[in-house]
Amino acid sequence: MGLLRVFRAVIMGPPGSGKGTVSNRITDSFGLKHLSSGDILRANIKAKTELGLLMKSCIDQGQLVPDDVISRLILSNLRNMDHSSWLLDGFPRTVAQAESLDSMCTVDTVINLDVPFQTIKERLTSRWLHLPSGRVYNTDFNPPKIPGLDDVTGEPLIQREDDTPETVTRRLKAYEFQTQPVLEYYRSKGVLETFSGTETNKIWPHVHTFLTRKIPHVQQIRGQA
Repeated sequence: MGLLRVFRAVIMGPPGSGKGTVSNRITDSFGLKHLSSGDILRANIKAKTELGLLMKSCIDQGQLVPDDVISRLILSNLRNMDHSSWLLDGFPRTVAQAESLDSMCTVDTVINLDVPFQTIKERLTSRWLHLPSGRVYNTDFNPPKIPGLDDVTGEPLIQREDDTPETVTRRLKAYEFQTQPVLEYYRSKGVLETFSGTETNKIWPHVHTFLTRKIPHVQQIRGQA
């Protein structure tokens, strides 16, 4: 049967909140197309499009990509999906970007994953990596047999710069500062739905139930898997 009408959703959540996992489950269960602003940005930089080169220049100089540039990029992709239902991830990140999105289409719902920062810190700083193989360990639920060493080669594990406690704290504070006004913007419009918890597998059933009510005319592709 599929969707009887086009449905547009935005998902928000800090780094390490399980946003990628929830996004995949939404697209699998409800047939929405998943659009990641990061993927779109990287693809344009790789293809050396006009906007891609402009963004690469900003990034190389350590500057933030201007709102109008990132908005033009994302909205041009969305225009190609005029008759599709989608889930947008990583955009908008500012109120100006949210207003640009509103000028083009109506957002039906904004799913906000509210995971305590302490939980995210513990989750991210517990990750260790064996760089040559890409094997990932977690000191909480998938620890190496010998602390600090790879199970297969016995070589030392490293912690990515992004996963150090200092970097994680800085990233979370930056996210909070940047996106709080966006959450308020969508709350004032009555489309913000917040899901709080510490475990993705416990948050997901609530998201699934909400979307089943919100978009009832849908053929669930893989149930709640």
